[in-house]
Amino acid sequence: MGQISYTLENHVARITLNRPERHNALVPELLQDLASALARCREDAPAAMILTATGTSFSTGGDVTGFHQNHRDQRRQYAASVVGGLNRVILDLITLPMPTLAVVEGMVTGGSVGLVLACDIAIAGPKASFAPWYTVVGFSPDGGWTCLLPERIGRARALDIQLTNRTVEAQEAHRTGLVQYLCNAGDGLATAQSLANGIRQRKPGSLGRTLTLTRPDPGQTAAGLDAEYRHFLEQISSDEADRGMAEFLGRPA
Repeated sequence: MGQISYTLENHVARITLNRPERHNALVPELLQDLASALARCREDAPAAMILTATGTSFSTGGDVTGFHQNHRDQRRQYAASVVGGLNRVILDLITLPMPTLAVVEGMVTGGSVGLVLACDIAIAGPKASFAPWYTVVGFSPDGGWTCLLPERIGRARALDIQLTNRTVEAQEAHRTGLVQYLCNAGDGLATAQSLANGIRQRKPGSLGRTLTLTRPDPGQTAAGLDAEYRHFLEQISSDEADRGMAEFLGRPA
C-alpha cells in the first residue's frame, strides 16, 4: 500500500493518504491501495477508524493531469477506473461496521469530498476548505457532490456551491454541518483520537445499530454514485472537457 499507510493501535485503526507531492490527488493506484486498507480494517474490526492525510492538502480529487495526458479514446477507460474506484471506496466507507472519522487540515477538491462525506464524523482544522471545480475544468460532479452533499447540508446550498464554484472555508463547513468539529491547526488527529477513545467506551451493539439506522442508505447511495459515474464518462469525452483541462493546466487546447 505505497500511497496509503495503515496502522492499528489501541483498537483504533488509522488510514492515511500518503501522496503529498501530488496533494493526495486520486489516481487508480491510490484508490486501489485505499480499498485494500479498508478491507484490512474490516477484517481487523477495530472500535473506530480515522482517515487522515499527509501534506498540505487532504486530497485534491481526480488528478487533472492524469485525465489530460490520456488521449480521448483512452480517457473514458481511465475515468472509469478513477470514478469507479472512488465509488467503491465510498460505499466501503459507509458500510464499515465501526464508526469512522475524517481529519481534514487542508483543502479538499473534486471527488475527494466523498471521502469526507462517507465518514460518520468530520474534524476540520482552520485551513480546511472544500471546493468542486467541475464547472471550471469541464467535468461532471462525482464523489457524492450530488447525492451525499445535499443530504448533509441541503440541496439548495449544495447546488449553489457547485454552480458558482465557491470555496467553503472551515467555519462555514462547520456552521452548515459539512463537518462536525473544528480544531486548532495540527490538532485534528488528537481530536479524532480523543473522540475515538470515547467511542470505544460505548456499547458495540448499540453503536452498530445506530450506524445502520442513521448512515446514508447504501442502496440509494450506490444509485446516486452510479448516476454520477455515467454522466462523468459522457462529459469527460466532450470538447468542453478537452478545452477546460487545457485551460486549467495552462496548456494549448
